[in-house]
Amino acid sequence: MSTSRISRRKALRLATAATASAFSLSLLAACGGTGGSDASAAGEGKPVTITFWGWAKGTQDVVNAFNASHKDVQVKFEQIPAGLMGGYAKISDASKAGNAPDVFNVEYAALPDFVSQGAVQDITKLVSADLKAKYLPQAAQLTTLGESTWALPLDAAPQAFFYRKDLFEKAGITTPPKTWAEYRAAALKLKAANPKTRIGTFFPDDPSPFQAFSWQAGARWFATSGDAWKVGIDSPETNRVGEYWQKLVDDDLVRLHPSFSQQWTASLQKGETAGYLGAAWGGGVLKSSLATAPEASGKWAVAPVPTWDGKPASGMLGGSTFAVSKNSKKAEAAIEFATWATTTPEGIKARIASGTSSMFPAAPELVPVAKAAFDTDFYGGQDIYSVFVDAAESIKPDWQWGPVMGVTNNELKNAFGKLGQGGTIQAGVHAAQESTLTEIKNRGLKVTE
Repeated sequence: MSTSRISRRKALRLATAATASAFSLSLLAACGGTGGSDASAAGEGKPVTITFWGWAKGTQDVVNAFNASHKDVQVKFEQIPAGLMGGYAKISDASKAGNAPDVFNVEYAALPDFVSQGAVQDITKLVSADLKAKYLPQAAQLTTLGESTWALPLDAAPQAFFYRKDLFEKAGITTPPKTWAEYRAAALKLKAANPKTRIGTFFPDDPSPFQAFSWQAGARWFATSGDAWKVGIDSPETNRVGEYWQKLVDDDLVRLHPSFSQQWTASLQKGETAGYLGAAWGGGVLKSSLATAPEASGKWAVAPVPTWDGKPASGMLGGSTFAVSKNSKKAEAAIEFATWATTTPEGIKARIASGTSSMFPAAPELVPVAKAAFDTDFYGGQDIYSVFVDAAESIKPDWQWGPVMGVTNNELKNAFGKLGQGGTIQAGVHAAQESTLTEIKNRGLKVTE
């Protein structure tokens, strides 16, 4: 690792510590503090058995590998729907009923919501400084609320731009766009070369890409002042992003297809969509989506996501954690499993054994393990993980997720779903700001302007 990269890593760790200490105390007051735990809940000579809910591909393989290599702790896994597809509702209902699993997967964006509901335990005492230092600082920051640790990071999700080299070359585009101005110029060239071709897609049903773009642009949707939340969704940075994408939509330079839908996949297969703005995990998604189109293999490449000034910068688009439920009396065993799954080569290998996952581990030392397990023939043998590594280093460290992201996301989705029918991105941003403020107040949390 170069000296400049080491110094940059040190700076990010300092930023992480500073941000964590500024988190709102009212969030902790609402969640009820630390839950109890007892990892010695096994009978004589019997292992501790913990329950685990998750949905990500490869999770059952991870559980199988852990159980085969551990005698004192065993994991009973239950597959649940993806978080926003019903998984979070199931977890929330189970928590209220007092029968939640010991540990479950939760995305970074949803974690503060579960904390504010009192659904997860404060695991600070079970997470050593050495363990926390294993994770990318920006990922560790997102699991730290009110100077307490509430989950262990599984993966990071730095942004990346996936594009069809052949279609770009036919349109006279010799290099992938480095700036958003160049991205628009490339969109115009692609459409001029083939009226059916678009450079990418704005997903009307998924606000997470827009949030990542705002993050990258320097927006801070949530922050704290003393013991109160500050909400800055409707900010100049966010509106700049919104106006940019609204113009792309209005000028018919991007498609409006639901995320990862049949329409989206078909458009990629036909070569009518020449790019995809995703995250590191998108490398596997794109490869799997085009598995039935072998002619596409070798034609796709990966580049850094465009930025406003051409300098490296990224947000995060997704990413998951392991959280211990408030109902669990086996927190130590749950953390033993989560630590193994997120920080050991065996845990990562088990998750991506199929070779179709391009997950980017939150523990940087395991990136070579993930890289070795992913077959890059689809990308012409390109070292796509080198792009992801640089993108991960450029993730802006001052982003926080809010305590009511379900409400925030619903307002954005409602507005984005009306694009092309008179609706605007800016209307969604404004509605999300107002509804988020109202919901935070309704939950008894303090708000400051």
